[in-house]
Amino acid sequence: MDIITLAREIGKALQETPEYAAYVAAREANDNDETLQNMIQEFNLTKMQISAASQAEERDTDKIADLTTKLQNLYNDIMSGAHMEAYNEAKTNLDSIIEKVNFIIEMAANGEDPMTCPTESSCTGSCSSCGGCH
Repeated sequence: MDIITLAREIGKALQETPEYAAYVAAREANDNDETLQNMIQEFNLTKMQISAASQAEERDTDKIADLTTKLQNLYNDIMSGAHMEAYNEAKTNLDSIIEKVNFIIEMAANGEDPMTCPTESSCTGSCSSCGGCH
């Protein structure tokens, strides 16, 4: 079996996980939430209004400040909604699986045994404390 076929098998297996099912359900709930979609449209419109107001020859700083406050409030409302919170959690869980798969592939490409290498990096970001990736 070639490597592309194996990658497709991994993709298929990923789509059979409960994390993927939860992600799809949460995405569909967001897509079908009319209130959420209206807030997202208003958010995008407000961003365009801020851009236009910022580029105007005579900038109205009060208007820009008001629009910026409106944008921040819309963002907070969008992100704190039940559907969006469920979506973010499901997306984080799915991304975690994908990161683990990618890390194993990366480690194998660097010569590590894919059957025994860790599924996540223990890298702290500080090279001074690094004992290496092995």
